[in-house]
Amino acid sequence: MRILLVGAGGVGSAAAAIAARRDFFQLMVVADYSLERAERAVSGLGDRFVAARLDASQADDVARLCREHGITHVLNAVDPRFVMPIFDGAYHAGADYLDMAMSLSLPHPTDPYTKTGVMLGEQQFGKAVAWEAADRLALVGIGVEPGLSDIFARYAADHLFSEIDEIGVRDGSNITVEGFDFAPSFSIWTTIEECLNPPIIWERERGWFTTAPFSEPEVFDFPEGIGPVECVNVEHEEVLLIPRWVDAKRVTFKYGLGTEFIEILKTVHKLGLDSTRPIAIGGGKSAVMVSPRDVLAAQLPDPATLGSRMKGKTCAGTWVKGKGLDGRPREMYLYHVVDNEWSMREYGHQAVVWQTAVNPVVALELLAQGVWKGAGVLGPEALDPVPFLDLLTAYGSPWGMRDQQPFRAVTQAAREEIAA
Repeated sequence: MRILLVGAGGVGSAAAAIAARRDFFQLMVVADYSLERAERAVSGLGDRFVAARLDASQADDVARLCREHGITHVLNAVDPRFVMPIFDGAYHAGADYLDMAMSLSLPHPTDPYTKTGVMLGEQQFGKAVAWEAADRLALVGIGVEPGLSDIFARYAADHLFSEIDEIGVRDGSNITVEGFDFAPSFSIWTTIEECLNPPIIWERERGWFTTAPFSEPEVFDFPEGIGPVECVNVEHEEVLLIPRWVDAKRVTFKYGLGTEFIEILKTVHKLGLDSTRPIAIGGGKSAVMVSPRDVLAAQLPDPATLGSRMKGKTCAGTWVKGKGLDGRPREMYLYHVVDNEWSMREYGHQAVVWQTAVNPVVALELLAQGVWKGAGVLGPEALDPVPFLDLLTAYGSPWGMRDQQPFRAVTQAAREEIAA
């Protein structure tokens, strides 16, 4: 296996560091628009790693670099705005493809908070027939969320439930960043895209539909000492992926943002700082065209550099409700927790990016072994979850399950107490 890793930011650098401890691949080319950043990512990792410069917005550049290095698998670790050129470049070079976020959505032009427009991943699924005909695999959404959360859903359907009423992905943490009032631990570009777009929900009787940002708040009690966190509806790929392969009556995604974070994002939206449309800064010949979102991203600290200031744990998990194998009502929360102190000590990378990065590396190893295989555009839930969960544990990062019935979403009174 010869891998092109596109993106040497927080997640890409963490993926390279994780892969360096495994022997399933021959070569990993770490490519970034900044050659210097790519060189930093591979520094000290050994002679299987090579740095390269790449413009991820150009499919031809992706295909050229693949051919130059005999690449068999492309791992996309950059912002989702670059998904399609990387996806297309891998296809044209005859390589398989993996990503952690899918092609971008566009809200419905007249009724965005009820009806779907262009949905996440729709551009990629639109090319599924061509990928299958070429006997190439595009494994989409194989980070932690989407990714591990989808694998949990498939595991629950296969091994824990006879009938599923709802699959609800729930993400939360108690991570703090010392010295910053507002410092997202993940790409602000991606954070804005997820949180300010109309969230999407799937129901068997209704199909996919949307709601308002930050709708349906609930307080969810997260495991391993994280505790209660308010979660709200957010647009996310699991809702688009899980119903394609797992039988359930309803699928949702809620993110534990917290009241302060939500208010900041609302202010960002009111001021137009979430816009990706370039505007002119300055006048005359000195005017520069730049998007407000890029200005905001440039103003905030790089999430990859925050690890030493971060404290706490992050949890990704899937809450499944329905009937157990015995036919009785059952609720289970399948989850994965990473402690920032552990990930920094063991790998030198902060918990949020490490938790995202480990999953595509595990998937690549399963593909290299021939344990996972397929053709076309597939989500993680299309494949056997057991080998993945076993190998994730072998990487030193075990997952857990909790009987959820004693830990139902906390009441309105508890939510008000947390807000106070």
